[in-house]
Amino acid sequence: MRLISLCPSNTELLHYLQLTDELVGVDDFSDWPEEIGHLPKLGPDLQIDMDKVATLNPDLVLASLSVPGMERNIEALQERKIPHIVLNPQSLQDIQDDLLKLGKLTNTNERARQVASSMRTMINSYSELAATITSVPQIYWEWWPKPVFTPGNINWLTEISVLAGATNIFSDKQVANYQTDWQEVKERNPDVICMIWVGVKEAKMKPKHIKKRPDWADVTAVQSDNILVLEENLFCRPSPRLLAGLQKIAHQLHPEVYPQAISTDPLLT
Repeated sequence: MRLISLCPSNTELLHYLQLTDELVGVDDFSDWPEEIGHLPKLGPDLQIDMDKVATLNPDLVLASLSVPGMERNIEALQERKIPHIVLNPQSLQDIQDDLLKLGKLTNTNERARQVASSMRTMINSYSELAATITSVPQIYWEWWPKPVFTPGNINWLTEISVLAGATNIFSDKQVANYQTDWQEVKERNPDVICMIWVGVKEAKMKPKHIKKRPDWADVTAVQSDNILVLEENLFCRPSPRLLAGLQKIAHQLHPEVYPQAISTDPLLT
């Protein structure tokens, strides 16, 4: 098949299905696995060059609704009658379901079942470990600093928090993406702050940016210097790689309970 992916998480799904060699084009932000580096780049996820897409004559395009504004891509695919599928996972179960859906479309059913099963096994294992934890820290996940965006209850990071023996401080918000402000975050007083600014490299995310906010010196996470700079690609992309992020954050929060990660990809070892 001639496959095209329009966002990083979809590219990663195809890699887990061992279909990387069948990719003929990807969006500008797809950077894993390294083998895709030679592929034609089709533009950033919100500005895909549909002329290039059409020229590549794909059998299937993997589109997404994970970022507001991606609807334009889908409209353009429909107008041009380009074969496509639209994915919009919000949970770890959704990711497993998408794997199985893609497996059927790409004749990789058995591989899809294997990866989904591996995900379930690891999720169940971490769920059992989380149940043993008595001191549960409150996490604030910061997707963007100003305006402030953070995951609500309908998001995989709320699940990751629980599996890591913690709680997302905005898990009471029944949305995937919640816009708030520094004052509300301060009032919720997180024990841990996780910086995962979308599209920003870790080297440019400095805890000092958090510490200098007005009145944040009283926040527990700031007082204890518990501000973690984390990789966006392990926490913000809805693919099985989220479980590598889970391994990392769980061990950082509770090293006495969770094993240290020995691989950047626990499902492909």
